[in-house]
This record gives sequence, structure tokens and C-alpha cells, in this order.
Amino acid sequence: MARPETAPRIREPLALTAGEPAGIGGEITLQAWLARRDDDLAPFFVLDDPARLRRLAEGLGWPVAVEAIADPAETAEVFARALPILPLTAPIAGGPGRPEAANAEAVLESIRQAVALTQAGRAGAVVTNPIHKAILYQAGFRHPGHTEYLAELAGLASAPVMMLAGPSLRVVPVTIHLPLREAVAALKPEPILHAGRVTARALREDFGIAEPRIAVAGLNPHAGEGGALGQEDAEVIAPAVAALRSEGIDASGPLPADGMFHEAARRRYDAALCMYHDQALIPVKALDFDRTVNVTLGLPFVRTSPDHGTALDIAGSGRASPKSLIAALRLAERMAVARAAPARPTAA
Repeated sequence: MARPETAPRIREPLALTAGEPAGIGGEITLQAWLARRDDDLAPFFVLDDPARLRRLAEGLGWPVAVEAIADPAETAEVFARALPILPLTAPIAGGPGRPEAANAEAVLESIRQAVALTQAGRAGAVVTNPIHKAILYQAGFRHPGHTEYLAELAGLASAPVMMLAGPSLRVVPVTIHLPLREAVAALKPEPILHAGRVTARALREDFGIAEPRIAVAGLNPHAGEGGALGQEDAEVIAPAVAALRSEGIDASGPLPADGMFHEAARRRYDAALCMYHDQALIPVKALDFDRTVNVTLGLPFVRTSPDHGTALDIAGSGRASPKSLIAALRLAERMAVARAAPARPTAA
């Protein structure tokens, strides 16, 4: 997609983390740099081991020059001729497809440094490559994933919110990685309110939508069919929607989820608040799997990520698609620019 010539650009480079060294993060990073002109990407630097990425590029036969930098400020000058790498102090061992617990510190250092540089104004946003949580757990990592670790680094008092953003749909799951039975039991008005508030604020500040519209999905078929198919829609979701509306948020629902995601319905809202993981992720991934981006809302800095895992089974083969990472880099820039600009009214 071509960028309008008048579209504003980010001033500081994007900080891209290494992710799991045994996964596909390195090769999709190399591919994103190769596609930098075709996709009109903002300059980015990678927190990684320059020698590792150089070996990877050479092994795949890709014409990627790798250059170590001492400061993110060097990124703009280097980016045109080489992939800028801000070296990590922690060593990285092993190779593609072979996760090693010894690499946990390098993975976490990459995330910590990206956050610190962004909060200090030396990077414009954080873009994270996928991590392999099992390896981090072996090293004593106590967070469920990226999101919770980023919240701790940011010193947040309230939980951030996960959004999946695609070209034609944005979704926010209220409950995430829970078995369905537990997700239903955990569904209370307050988590719905929290997700709705954070989403509305992010749509204004990060997506530049002055008057965001949020569609709230029902839990049961036909949003409960007036109580005939379950009480949660009337007793839990509807009061939360009413509370959001009382706060001035344009929220509608609970709506039957089976009718929310066709083309005409999507034009009526800016984000869909969904009650459980698959209710949110199935439609957004079905519409455009390759260009869906994981976004963390509610942080004091912009953070995006590809919406896929480490793909250890194909790591090092050169077969991994960089499309989601490229989409994450593009969205991170747009969100960072939006935070610095007045919000625009929602188009009719």
C-alpha cells in the first residue's frame, strides 16, 4: 500500500526486539529490511547480536548488510545501506530451531532496552519479535507473556489491553488465554468496562479517531435471545455497555456476534469488544491473517508485534513470511504519529 506523499513521518527510529533467537524473528527482520523501500518503512534498528544476523543472512543467501551502531540516533544514516543493530551485552547461543535457556537474558535485555529507549524519547515505538515463553520460564520468567512484562516495565497500576488490528477490523478480547469454561466464569462488568475505556482512549490517542465507536459482542447465541439462551448478556454485558455510554463512550451492544463481522457491519464501528479469545481472533485472522498485528493498548509508549509465534519448525529455512512484521512496523509508526497529532472525527 503506497503512503500518501503528505503523510507525516515518525521522527525517532523504531526499536525492534530480537525475539526468540531460535525462531523466525531474525529472518523476518532481514526480510523487512530488504522490503524497506517497497513498503516505505520508517527506519528501525534491532536490539540483537550483529554476528548472529550476519550469519543468518549469509546462510540464506540474502543480500543484507548488517552494521552495528552505538546509538539509535545513527539509525537514519545507516538504514539506507545496512540493517542497523544495537548490540546486546548478553550472549546468544545456538541456532535456528534449537531454543536454549541460556538465551533468556538476551531476549529480556532486548525488550528492556527497547522500552527504556522509547520511554527516554530515543526511539519512537517498540516492535517486538515473537518470544518462546517455555524457555523464559526455565530461566525464572514469571510473567504470562510480553504484555504483562511490558506493563511491569512501564510501572502500570492497571492491566494493559490486547488488540488485534487488521486492515479492515480491530478486535479486543476481554478475556484472553483462558479455557472457555473459565472465560465465561471470569466475565464480569468491570473487565468489560476496563477494556472499553482503554480501547476508547487508544482509538483516540493512537489511531486518531476523535469519536470512537465500539461494538460490544454478546456472549451467547443471538446475544442471549432475551434470556432464553443465557443470562450473561442481560446481567453482565448490558450493564457494562450502559456504564460505558454513561461515561460518554459510544458503545453499542450486546450484539449477536454472528452478525458483527460482515463488511457492512464493520463500517458501523471502529473496534469490536469481544468476550473471549476465539470470538475476537477468528474473524480478524480470517479476514487477513498475514497483515494482522498484535497491539498493546494502555501503555505509555506504542508497542506492536506480529500476530504469530516463533515457528521453530521452519526457522532458518527462509520460508517465513515477513508480512505481519512489516504490518507491525507500519502500524507502530502510524500510532506514534497519531499520539502527536489531534484526533480526527470519525467518517460517516
